[in-house]
Amino acid sequence: MKRVWRIPEGSQMGEAILGRSCEHYTKPPPSIARGVAGEAHSSPPAWPQVFALFADRWSHADSLVKQDMKERVSHLKDELLTYSGDAGKIEEILADRGVSLFRRYADGSAVVELLNQLKSSPRLALQAFDWRRRKLDYWTPMKAEEYSKAIVVAGRLKNVDLAAELFKEASNKQLKSTSLYNALMSAYMFNGLAGKCQSVFRDLKREATCTPTIVTYNILISVFGRLMLTDHMEATLREINDLNICPNISTYNSLIAGYITAWMWNDMEKTYRIMKAGSIKPDLATHLLMLRGYANYGKLDKMEEVYELAKGHVDQYGIPLIRSMICAYSKSSDVNKVQKIEELMRLIPKDDYRPWLNVILIRLYAKEDLLDEMENSINEAFERNTSVTRVGVMRCIISSYFRNNSVDKLANFVSRAECAGWKICRSLYHCKMVMYASQRRLIEMERVLNEMDNVNLDISKKTFWILLKAYTTCGEKDKLHQVLGMMCKHGYGIPMNG
Repeated sequence: MKRVWRIPEGSQMGEAILGRSCEHYTKPPPSIARGVAGEAHSSPPAWPQVFALFADRWSHADSLVKQDMKERVSHLKDELLTYSGDAGKIEEILADRGVSLFRRYADGSAVVELLNQLKSSPRLALQAFDWRRRKLDYWTPMKAEEYSKAIVVAGRLKNVDLAAELFKEASNKQLKSTSLYNALMSAYMFNGLAGKCQSVFRDLKREATCTPTIVTYNILISVFGRLMLTDHMEATLREINDLNICPNISTYNSLIAGYITAWMWNDMEKTYRIMKAGSIKPDLATHLLMLRGYANYGKLDKMEEVYELAKGHVDQYGIPLIRSMICAYSKSSDVNKVQKIEELMRLIPKDDYRPWLNVILIRLYAKEDLLDEMENSINEAFERNTSVTRVGVMRCIISSYFRNNSVDKLANFVSRAECAGWKICRSLYHCKMVMYASQRRLIEMERVLNEMDNVNLDISKKTFWILLKAYTTCGEKDKLHQVLGMMCKHGYGIPMNG
């Protein structure tokens, strides 16, 4: 697909394009400005001065009301969570405490707040919303904001049919609003339904009473970014500019996230530079995104620079980012990578186990010849029933044993790996044979041939060469001649020095 539009190379030019639409809202027309100035000069208004006397008090009063509402909702939330799973008890609690609360805040703010506080329990949130819709709609009519929030929750539960049903129900009640359309677009976005998301967007543009906002366009950018449709993402950004809609921090973050998903590192960095040079500065979400981007990119210096900016929040919000950093360090040539990885590992909770990360640590310690650390990670993998299925990792392990001349530990590992269903290859047994031979432990070396037969591994030309070398070194002429005969029998011929 041919690229429609791209962010310009220079950060100043990019900021000019992305920020140009903001001027439409920040600078009033000269005629209006003169009119306001003229009125202020001719007769100073008394009402704003009087209003200013009470503004702080009203603002404080509103804040107290909002805080009181949040506390009431929090008590209801706690009680609902206590009986989560008991549908009958939930209905009883809502009937007892929800009626007065939701009627008290008839603007729907209490319901929206409850759905927010139940974010970690989306099914319970929808259950509470459904009760409010069935029991109180007649006395306290539903508001568009309540439907919008419930549609988003349904989308996160991957129940797009329910999200569409709630949207239709709200529309039939003449509650259509931009937030309602945005909510349905979000539901489709979370489920990767780009076509349906665009269809809702087109319906919104045709709606006489609603118009798309920057939130709408941010959703479009995000859904295109998730599908790596960067051309569509950039075309959406161009439309924002053409409509003189001012982008916000979410616009930039959605662009960066899209570029990271598509592994377009130059565009990711370009957008980040535009933010740093412009009026909309990077926030915590931006830094966490850039941290992931640089980790995937393998740019360790930039990754560490951004990590310092977000260090106080990464352990709270970015455990997956810590894993990405560990992965980046494990692939690097940084001389201190083991120390850095172990520092990051301490930030990950013990119960937050990932098999693939365990395997990365095994390979890391194996390559660094840290035998004790490697065996600790191997033991953890066995205990957690994690299987290694890649030959490359197994060869790293046996190479470490070989370099440390630890044949008995290798033999124990091979035995456990066979029982645990790990990837089995000839290299495991050939390494044991070579190490036994180097220590003149020929009987144990010969037992390895039986072990190979037990796991259905045939003897190869390399196996014969190991036997030939071992018997030659140890002066076992009779066995040497037997091996030479077997090599001829299998068509491998006799070595030149045989």
